[in-house]
Amino acid sequence: MKILIVTDAWAPQVNGVVRTLQAVRHELEQMGHHVEVIAPDQFRSLPCPTYPEIRLALAASVGRRIEEADADAIHVATEGPLGLAARRHCIKHGLPFTTAYHTQFPDYVAKRTKLPARWFWRYIRWFHAPAKAVMVSTPTVEKQLHDNGIPHTRHWGRGVDLKLFTADGPRHPAFDGLAGPILLYVGRVAVEKNVEAFLTLDHPGTKVVVGDGPALEACKARFPEARFLGKIAGADLAAAYRSADVFVFPSRTDTFGLVLIESLAAGTPVAAYPVQGPIDVLTDQVAAMDDDLARATAQALTRDRAACAAYAGHFGWDESARQFLEALFPIDHEPAEQASAVFVEA
Repeated sequence: MKILIVTDAWAPQVNGVVRTLQAVRHELEQMGHHVEVIAPDQFRSLPCPTYPEIRLALAASVGRRIEEADADAIHVATEGPLGLAARRHCIKHGLPFTTAYHTQFPDYVAKRTKLPARWFWRYIRWFHAPAKAVMVSTPTVEKQLHDNGIPHTRHWGRGVDLKLFTADGPRHPAFDGLAGPILLYVGRVAVEKNVEAFLTLDHPGTKVVVGDGPALEACKARFPEARFLGKIAGADLAAAYRSADVFVFPSRTDTFGLVLIESLAAGTPVAAYPVQGPIDVLTDQVAAMDDDLARATAQALTRDRAACAAYAGHFGWDESARQFLEALFPIDHEPAEQASAVFVEA
């Protein structure tokens, strides 16, 4: 089967959307499917205002690329310029397509513009309305979309690389000699991630930040006592998770939070707010969720590391890829039930 994915988020960006799409693409190809990606690295691009790490592609030739791909199914992953161009082409030529709600776009834009999030939900409703299905990662996100006038959702869970993120293995050398307990944050250093709540956390120990983003330099200046390691990936990232005593997840706006299960797979318990994302992914056995993040951190430190790693073992990318496949819609307009069967058997 030939599957086309159109996305505004792709390497060299480092975020959950990119990791999800790359992991699912790999699993689909292992199943024998052919997956083509239309991404910003194929076009001239401009830096996103207030967020230069994200490039906005000048997408004049997306329609031609879609035609050349001659795919059996089209998935429009993001709501940016490439997604818009793909959406427009599919509607014009009567091609069915699916979309996904990866990111709390209205909340993120509202934080950056100081405008009400409800204004941006109008765009989200408009963008996803013609899709045959909108893929969502958790029941909480599904309810949120239903409440905002987007009822045509399908479940698409997330996974973790269980060969890379393991509890057994070396520590990261940057953690050697740090006063414990070691509190770790991994993710974009940006206002929408609420990283300041982590950096101002009233808890003993050493705070370590892994990641880059538009607020990095300001945070370094304001919180010199924290350790900022920049971008880390692969085995080094797994070692960083493994070296921490607790992973602190301060975000209130993530739809899932891949870093949660990456941390757990490395045997490190999680402290988080009881909000969308954590409440769908975590359990009391492996994490602590509290509106007081310091209290959650103290409680998470009591969790058993072996139990954390065992729990993460339930999140495999192979199942995520199967769910993605079943949610796709065939361009030849076969009934959805037949399409799912064909995709799984292909």
